[in-house]
Parts: sequence; structure tokens; C-alpha cells
Amino acid sequence: MSKPHTIVVHGVSSADEVPRLHELADRAEIRVAPDGGALAAQLPGADVLLGWKFSAKDLRAAWPQAQQLRWIHWCGAGVDAALFPELAQSNVALTNVRGIFDRAMAEYTLGLVLSFAKELPRTLRSQQQHLWDYRLVDMMQGRTALVVGVGSIGKSIGKLLTANDMHVVGVGRSRRDGGEHFSEIHAIDKLNELLPLADYVVLITPLTDATRGLFGQQQFALMRNTALFINLGRGALVDEAALIVALKAQTIAGAALDVFEQEPLQPHSPLWDMANVIVSPHMSGDYIGYHSAMADLFIDNFARYANSHTLMNLVDKQLGFVASE
Repeated sequence: MSKPHTIVVHGVSSADEVPRLHELADRAEIRVAPDGGALAAQLPGADVLLGWKFSAKDLRAAWPQAQQLRWIHWCGAGVDAALFPELAQSNVALTNVRGIFDRAMAEYTLGLVLSFAKELPRTLRSQQQHLWDYRLVDMMQGRTALVVGVGSIGKSIGKLLTANDMHVVGVGRSRRDGGEHFSEIHAIDKLNELLPLADYVVLITPLTDATRGLFGQQQFALMRNTALFINLGRGALVDEAALIVALKAQTIAGAALDVFEQEPLQPHSPLWDMANVIVSPHMSGDYIGYHSAMADLFIDNFARYANSHTLMNLVDKQLGFVASE
């Protein structure tokens, strides 16, 4: 007896890699596609695609085989790896895991701000050298953080930084009330005017055609030479070569980078060895149990899909993110 739905899970070798997925076995045929070739082979006849690996860029090449596809659920807060013109122009619904990583990324940001303010990297280097490196360090209280990207993750970051007595300014698509998370929110066209006012710049906006290369030589030149730059969004939001120049010239004081133009970050990159840089391997949103949280969201959304109800986290494919952001 045929089942009413067919789900292709991309980025896994076994359905067992996705928690709770077996619960759908009575309602859907489940296929797995660990790579692009397998995806093209498994898509014919499928109406649902679960993109388990958020960075996979195989879908466009396999798109001609997706004739029956009606819904893609992408397991990333950003959908830049999945979104391309043919999908954007189609009637296929696209959803993401908005909300899953908010708190984790906010805590990570808070940790990075604290690390910079209290000079923890320098303290650890001094400890390794058995050096008694006494000095005065900074306070977070009263410092200004500019959060570029005011979606659900940006709001969570704003909330935690505000709770620690920082002055937090948001930058979004348009000017609006800051609510409980920001003192104010300005439109993106005011970014260059705001950069000289910030002690910390946190970049978390989605990667779209409008934001690609948002930070370059001009933006770093506008920042204070005491300012710290944090990028948790996407590497392509930043001209990495211009950032390296700014760091070497001490145009800005330092950077914490969780994302890069090429990942993994290449071993020869000078970013690895800079004393004023914190490098992490695209992990700011990941935490113990997040796979289960992603699976729970997909299963809840599948129930909506199967019953023809409105899907959660529906991405506006023209904007490239959930429209409420």
C-alpha cells in the first residue's frame, strides 16, 4: 500500500541520524540522500525535502528532478545555501529552523563580548607563558553594541546584551521601534553613520543579494580603532581581505569570527595567528541537544503540512528569510 507522502532527507546516510524521524514511517516513504548524486536520484516522486545539512549546495543541480516537490524544510537559520532563482520562482514552500539557535547564539555573543572586555585571550596566553600579567580591563556596562540584523537571533542577542547594561542599537531593513531588545532600530542605509558610535559591532543579518559584502574597507575605516567586530552570520557578508588589513593596521581593535568566506578556514589564513582575533569553527548556534530540537520542529511542521495547515517559519523566497524578521 502506497504512502501519501515521500520525504527525502539530504545530508544523512541513514534515517536514524534524524531523531524521531521513524515516527513518520507510517505516513511517508523516507529516502536518504547523503550527497548531490544521491539527491538527484531520490527526488523524483518526492513531495518533501528535509535539508538536514544547512550548508549543502547540491539542490540546484538536482532541481530538474524535483517535479513533485511541494515543501523544503531547511535545517539552518539562513537558507542562502538552498535558495536559487528557480526555487524562488517556483510554488515550492521553503521553511527554516528559525528559533532553534536564538538563545545559543545570544549566549555565544555575550561570551565573546565578555572575552574581549575582560581580555580573556590575553590572560590565557599569559598563563601558558607563566606570566603574571596584571592590568585593568574594561566594563560592559554603558558600552554601545550595534547589532546588524534584528530577526529572532538578533533580538535574543539584543535582549542579553541589554540585560547586561549595554546600550544596544539595532540595524534592520527599516527604521522602527526598538521594543524590549534595542534602544532603537535604524534602517540599513544608516549603517555607515552608526558604525563610528559602536564599541562592539555584531553581524548576524541573513546573507542575501542585498547584504553580500556588506562590510568592507569603508565600513572598517568608519569604526573606532577601539571597536570589536563579531561575525556570526555568514562569511560572505564580509570582505575577508579587507578585514585582515584592518586588523593588521589596528584600524579596529579585534574580531571574533565564527564564519568565513571559505569553510573550514584554510590553515594558511593569517586570522589563525592574530592575537586580536578569536576564531571558532561555525559553532555559535550549536549546542547539546540541538539535533533533537531541529527534528521536533520538522515533525511539528510535517503535521501541519499533512493537514494542509499553514507552515511555521515560512521563508519569503524573494527576501531570503522569514518575512516577520
